[in-house]
Amino acid sequence: MIRNLILVPLLSLALAVPAWAEKIPLGQLSQYLNELQSASADFTQVNSDGSVTKGKIYIKRPGRARFEYAPPDKSLVIAGGGQVAIFDPRSNVRPEQFPLKRTPLNLILARNVNLNRSNMVVGHSDDGTATVVKAQDPEHPEYGSIELKFTGNPVQLRQWVITNETGDQTTVILGELKRNVQIGARPFNIPQEMAARGF
Repeated sequence: MIRNLILVPLLSLALAVPAWAEKIPLGQLSQYLNELQSASADFTQVNSDGSVTKGKIYIKRPGRARFEYAPPDKSLVIAGGGQVAIFDPRSNVRPEQFPLKRTPLNLILARNVNLNRSNMVVGHSDDGTATVVKAQDPEHPEYGSIELKFTGNPVQLRQWVITNETGDQTTVILGELKRNVQIGARPFNIPQEMAARGF
């Protein structure tokens, strides 16, 4: 569910390359993420119960992301100001909020992504079509883990799989990732979104 998408703390990376290719070095993947200053893409989310939702994601590093879920879901998740807020259009209650640092978004939204950080990456392999990097918060491995997938030539983020502390998995599959898109600050402003919704 959306909560699973947000509340697992780290990422693992996979990168689609020819079968003969070797796994992409962690330093190269870190560089790619650090150069990803802004981006947007359509996404498909496969939840742990097998249900599927779709939507659009906007990323503006450091520290900001917006997940707009398509009807009939119409949920909204915003990361900004060090917080993550989950808006449920089916209720009139204030959004759930969590510290960004407790979520997997923190890894790719950090000002400086360093996958070579001690004890962050717990798996780094090539499965024949992808380089898989399984990562976790080195200080809080109990939060869960995450995998990211990248295609090569050039490197592009394609998918991530989040495993939460109970073992439930949420997969997010990205469409074409458009980089260096112009996005203002308003889409990532949680207080303004709350005010617009009457909270």
